[in-house]
Amino acid sequence: MKLRMIRLGLLLVGNAIGLWIASLILNEDMRLSGLAFVVAVVIFTVLVAVLEPLVSRAAERWADFLGGASALIATGVALILTSWISDGLSINGIGTWLLATFVVWAAAAVIGIVLVRAFAKENAT
Repeated sequence: MKLRMIRLGLLLVGNAIGLWIASLILNEDMRLSGLAFVVAVVIFTVLVAVLEPLVSRAAERWADFLGGASALIATGVALILTSWISDGLSINGIGTWLLATFVVWAAAAVIGIVLVRAFAKENAT
């Protein structure tokens, strides 16, 4: 249980940073707003945590090539749902949606790997 909570915390931090980086890169077409940003990050993180295993299972049944893209697909779907549910995230334009999905996914993945390794090293000593 403790490990699951730590992973969820690391996912939350990685997603917050990923959304923030995407909003910086995409400037006018992707906006995050104040306290609503915190709510959007929580909603987004919960959605990613729920959607990724579902997408992975569906990919196993329907197409092998989707298996590796399950996190990317879950990120895109979570962005769409978060923008509908929350006032804290606004994305305009199909190109921005695609780029935001990739940037958030990549940034969260890299940051997640760095945080997991840092956490593992800290607990190993």
